[in-house]
Amino acid sequence: MQEKLVMQERMGNPALVLPAAMQALTALAKVPAEAGLSPKLLELVNLRASQINGCSVCIDGHPRIAKKLGETDERLFAVSAWRDTPYFSGAERAALALTEAVTRTSDRSDPVPDEIWHEATRHYDGKSLPALVIAMFTVLFRTGAFDPAQPSPVAAVSITYWLAFAAFFFGL
Repeated sequence: MQEKLVMQERMGNPALVLPAAMQALTALAKVPAEAGLSPKLLELVNLRASQINGCSVCIDGHPRIAKKLGETDERLFAVSAWRDTPYFSGAERAALALTEAVTRTSDRSDPVPDEIWHEATRHYDGKSLPALVIAMFTVLFRTGAFDPAQPSPVAAVSITYWLAFAAFFFGL
């Protein structure tokens, strides 16, 4: 019989220990909507990343928020199988494909293949595409990617990777 691994907190959540960090994250989370991305699209992105990461609180919460925004049950139920359903526009499909690629960076040697990136650039411009990537970053951060108290499957993605990613794409 296999012994169950019990995770122990190593330190407090950095965003709670350092209030300025929480303020910065909160401000960052507002950027995608302020850039003009649809709140419904952002909830689809949040839901898909949360499904991949296994964040049960998020998987429960994002559909509730999306429904308040007018999203349909059919589309919410189909997010995990978006490729095989007729419910999503080309822009939504591009966002969901990019979300999967960015969330699963360790699954392949080319985390965001050119065809996924090029499809995203067909639907999102120089302002909305970076906003979409920021939305993906914030959901990955919130789903426990960087919470030492609650490690998730995406914990292998380090903050260093995300800073390098942002520097590459946004010239930071």
